Formats: sequence, C-alpha cells, structure tokens
Amino acid sequence: MKKLLKSIVLLAVMLVVLPSYSVLPPDDFAKSGISIGVVVEDLNKSLDFYLNVIGMVKTGEFSVDAAKSEELGLSKGNSFDVKVLKLENSENAPEWKLMSFGKKANHPKQTYVPDDTGMQYITIFVKSMKPVIERIQKHGVKMLGKTPSMLDETRQFVLVQDPDGTFVELIGPK
Repeated sequence: MKKLLKSIVLLAVMLVVLPSYSVLPPDDFAKSGISIGVVVEDLNKSLDFYLNVIGMVKTGEFSVDAAKSEELGLSKGNSFDVKVLKLENSENAPEWKLMSFGKKANHPKQTYVPDDTGMQYITIFVKSMKPVIERIQKHGVKMLGKTPSMLDETRQFVLVQDPDGTFVELIGPK
C-alpha cells in the first residue's frame, strides 16, 4: 500500500511539474518570423546584392525621423530610411531590413565566420541552386571556400559575402 501511495504522489508531482517544461512556445508573438535590421555602408550596393544576386524582393520601405529615432533609443537623433526585403512577398516571410547612416564600419571585414562576434551569417534555402549560381557569376560575386560544394547526394552549398562582409550560405538542390 505504501508503494502504491508513493507512486500516486510521484505521478501527481510529475503531472504538475512536467507541463512547466513544455516545448510549446508561449503564445506571445504576433508573427512567426523575425525581422532583422542590418546597418550597411552603402545602401545601393547592398540593395543591388540582395535583390539582383540573392534574388530577394523589396516589399516596403519606411523612414524614421530624427526626433522619433531618439525617442525610441535607436540613435542620438539620426533620421534614416529602411528598405524592407523578403525572400517572397508574403505576410509571414522574415524581413531583411537594410539601412545606412553613410559611414564606414568600425570592424574589419571578416575572412571567416569566427573572425568577429555578433551576427556573422545567414542561411537561405533555395529550390534550385542553378539560377542562384548564375546570378552570382553574372554579378562577379566571389564564391568562398571550395564552393559550390555538395553537402550530401542532393544538396549543394555556396558561400558568398554581401558588400559589408556578412556571410550568406545558400543551400539547395543542384
């Protein structure tokens, strides 16, 4: 009887404790994707790279005036324009938001991913590598390492860098 009671108490504790360790995310988020703001040296060069080499689409733009920028804690009163890019023009697609303040980066351009801290690379999965590689070659963008390289029997990998040095991994069927 004592053993049965112990088992019931243990089961009750587990039923109370285990739900708090649930892997379900909280229902706090209005969108399932993350929007990423990227400050670039030359907005036109970066737009050309992401639109014409990578193949993103421009889905919007907005401006933040100097007073609002300071109020929000984004800057000490700099106004700026933001260009919103996505892999596809759909509501839940993650946003890649480009902006420039017209100044050079304070960090050196990386040669390899571990050369600096912070966000170093993004990964984009494509349906076919062929048109992506053609755009990369057409625009004279250097493929890094020994890429294109096969990851497995069906998926190919290409590594490039945007004009500011952010690594862009492209993965998809050959």
